[in-house]
Amino acid sequence: MQPGKTRGGSRRGPLRGGRLLQDGAPGGPLLRLCVRLVRRPVLPAVRLWRRNIQLRVVAATLLMSLSVVLALGFVVIAQVSKGLLDAKEEAAQSQAAGGFAVAQEKANAPATVDGPDAADSRGGMDASTWMNSLVKQLASGGQTAFEVVALGAGTGDEAQPGAQGVRGARASGNVDPTASVPLALRREVNDGTGTFKTFSEIRYTAGAGGKAPGPALVVGKRLTDVKGDPYDLYYLFPLTQEEESLNLVKSTIATAGLFVVVLLSAIAWLVVRQIVTPVRMAAGIAERLSAGRLQERMKVTGEDDIARLGEAFNKMAQNLQNKIQQLEELSRMQRRFVSDVSHELRTPLTTVRMAADVIHDARVDFDPITARSAELLAGQLDRFESLLADLLEISRFDAGAAALEAEPIDLRNVVRRVIDGAEPLAEHKKTRIRVLGDTQPVIAEADARRVERVLRNLVVNAVEHGEGRDVVVRLASAGGAVAVAVRDYGVGLKPGEATRVFNRFWRADPARARTTGGTGLGLSIAVEDARLHGGWLQAWGEPGGGSQFRLTLPRTADEPLRGSPIPLEPEDSRANRARAAAEAAGSAADRRQPEGPDRSPIPSRSAVSGALPVPADPTALPGNGARVVARPAEQAPAEQAPQEDRTDGP
Repeated sequence: MQPGKTRGGSRRGPLRGGRLLQDGAPGGPLLRLCVRLVRRPVLPAVRLWRRNIQLRVVAATLLMSLSVVLALGFVVIAQVSKGLLDAKEEAAQSQAAGGFAVAQEKANAPATVDGPDAADSRGGMDASTWMNSLVKQLASGGQTAFEVVALGAGTGDEAQPGAQGVRGARASGNVDPTASVPLALRREVNDGTGTFKTFSEIRYTAGAGGKAPGPALVVGKRLTDVKGDPYDLYYLFPLTQEEESLNLVKSTIATAGLFVVVLLSAIAWLVVRQIVTPVRMAAGIAERLSAGRLQERMKVTGEDDIARLGEAFNKMAQNLQNKIQQLEELSRMQRRFVSDVSHELRTPLTTVRMAADVIHDARVDFDPITARSAELLAGQLDRFESLLADLLEISRFDAGAAALEAEPIDLRNVVRRVIDGAEPLAEHKKTRIRVLGDTQPVIAEADARRVERVLRNLVVNAVEHGEGRDVVVRLASAGGAVAVAVRDYGVGLKPGEATRVFNRFWRADPARARTTGGTGLGLSIAVEDARLHGGWLQAWGEPGGGSQFRLTLPRTADEPLRGSPIPLEPEDSRANRARAAAEAAGSAADRRQPEGPDRSPIPSRSAVSGALPVPADPTALPGNGARVVARPAEQAPAEQAPQEDRTDGP
């Protein structure tokens, strides 16, 4: 943990989105609660969306068809609305022009003294009475198709909408004249000549019985009355019928569009279902095939592409089943052959062993050549017996007959027994075996015999290839795992060899004969023992810098491993030493005073630094994962050492 960083800060930083919410902010817990409440129903929906292709196709079809229907509906409604308004505007202008002509004609008619038209004559009534009669007469021909409003000249600049008592204001059908005629239109009529129109809203007075306002087309023109004074005459054409027609078109398009969207979604669902169903069936059958149920087949109907896909899938499954059966039969025959040969060789091997022991005991009476032959015979018989035992063990692993007898054990005791057995070889090689991390118990549920066999292979290999340098055995436990690492400082491993070292009968130099070392099956058996425990056996190495083998076991049987207490790459590797030296040099440079003498960087840590706590390795991977560090080019000549065969121990 770096200085200045708290565990809570490092863990909660990404969740808080930087510094938007500080620790202890009142909105922090509430916001996190809201996020959890929102994510709870959203996550299943997202998971269903990602896993269900049929849902995605239907949803995409629904959205696209809805977009098309909406765009088409807007276009159709706009065209219908434009057509209705254009037709209404043309009819209104024609009818208003006729009304304006009639009104001006009446105003210009010659005066009469008597007769039936005396009421309309210039001398028979004043201008106000004449205007009332004119509005009534013009509105009577509309039959609710339009209303007529007459306003005195100049009202566009003097009055505001809704003002009362405007001079010369006349209207039919209880229309509010000042509120129904827009002020802008009144100004245009007052300021210009000709006919002007605009869309507005008809408003009614209290005498209309609470009639609701409605849209209308207003057409106006400047005229003169019987006295020759100007006034404004307006025709108001309600758009109620056009609005009802447009609403009918909208409802029709909405209903038809909804029906089309639902129909297209249903069609997409049916079409996709015909394709997805066989795919889902194939996926389910593939999962069952991978689970070992090789007799599963797809149901094929028809002769289309899906049917051909099903037939091809069934043929593939049949060929796969036949090939797997052949391989299983071959593997079974190989295992039986190895087992039978191993058992059959025991009897002649016992006889040969007895004869070889007699010859070996009497070698002092032979000539030197015959005595040496007796010694070679005894050594090779020992190796033959080890190879036979390893072959029998491998055959048990291959047949799945290996059983684990797990019980709580202290790995320190196992390590001590292994070291005691390897001491004679270590003394012969002038190698010292050191143990680190054995101050505390390292308890795990494991098979002591198998763990001891694994560690014996690792320790003997390290001694044989350590070139007389120290061998370090490190123990550690953390969380639900325990680990034992064996480190040597010998020839090491070349790039790519750390993953092949566990292969059966593998040798670093295939050209050399196997005259020394073990049987070539020791590490193969060791990795199988580790897997039987649910653990890992991994290797690391660098040319000329030694190697490290790490055994990681779960503390409790059947508990999955998530990491190892010991890093796979040791702390004293070249890369770590170079990194430590660079960090030490940087620290020394930071501490150096400008006027003081130069300080040399601190020395690198030694190969064996003592029992130090080892951090957990979060990057550890299961299986035979390994990493090899290549030797730097500048160090190759100085560190060139004779490469020995990497054997697997006895």
